Amino acid sequence: MGGYYLSDEQFIAEWKKIGSPQRFAEIHRQDVRSIYNRRRSIETRHGIELPTFNDNRVSPIKKIQQTEGHTRRGINIEKGRVIVFSDAHFWPDITTTAFRALLESIKEFKPTAIVCNGDAFDGAGISRHPRMDFELLPSVKEELEACQFYLGEIEKVARGAKLFWPMGNHDQRFLASVVQNLPAFEGVPGTHLKDYFPMWNSCWSFWVNEDVCIKHRWKGGWTGGRNNSLNSGVSMVTGHTHVLSSIPFNDYNGTRYGVQTGTLANPNGRQFEYTEDNPKDWMQCFAVLSYVNGNLLMPELVRVFDDNHYEFRGELHEIERNDS
Repeated sequence: MGGYYLSDEQFIAEWKKIGSPQRFAEIHRQDVRSIYNRRRSIETRHGIELPTFNDNRVSPIKKIQQTEGHTRRGINIEKGRVIVFSDAHFWPDITTTAFRALLESIKEFKPTAIVCNGDAFDGAGISRHPRMDFELLPSVKEELEACQFYLGEIEKVARGAKLFWPMGNHDQRFLASVVQNLPAFEGVPGTHLKDYFPMWNSCWSFWVNEDVCIKHRWKGGWTGGRNNSLNSGVSMVTGHTHVLSSIPFNDYNGTRYGVQTGTLANPNGRQFEYTEDNPKDWMQCFAVLSYVNGNLLMPELVRVFDDNHYEFRGELHEIERNDS
């Protein structure tokens, strides 16, 4: 029924402004073949011609363009680095080796952007899953304060780096709990997790240079990284699975990468006791993305080796500890 919600007169007026079947179909969300048929029937009935004068299709939205509601954010980087970590699941008074390594790497590499790729907040006390025992869980207030402390430590060493936070499913527990239990509080300041972190730009996906998408999750499992790149057509960096992998993928469009950044938390931490002490293919890690002439080089991974060391570029680095 392409364009049939418009009268003939309205269709003719619209055509004179648009001048292209493809653009007409896109703007009015109709099938382009129906637009051709409607134009032909109007030309016959009214004895007129509606010539095509603008056959350029509607330009697609640039991937790095910020969308309404900040669903998508992005930046251009010609030369520089982006550090991506995910799944910190910050709890009070638990400072992991991966977190210490992250601070050291930020100081060393002075990245253009730092991405907290989801699940900084754990939300153990407001999970939809039932509690398994009588263990004392941190309150929402305590978890918020932990997130503010640890993300604040990152802010201190960021040195002007732009800070982004694609939201994760655990992060969404905060707003979901408010929506379900306090619907009348809609619009009240403080009902969104992002309200407590003004330095961090929240979004669902963060883009770099049109061809690298950083978001919390999409495809899952060990092969999730490769499948993300294969199915999206761009390089993708994700968290969620706590799996560590960086897989190059090549086709007629060139080389792209599927990266999974592990977890900034300790895989054996108290946050994960629901796993019942089963073996977990999780690793403490984060990623360093380097750009030269606007091109992404092979993503590099910083992996925790033991409680006192992390591995990077074939060498062990000792963690600096300032616990006093």
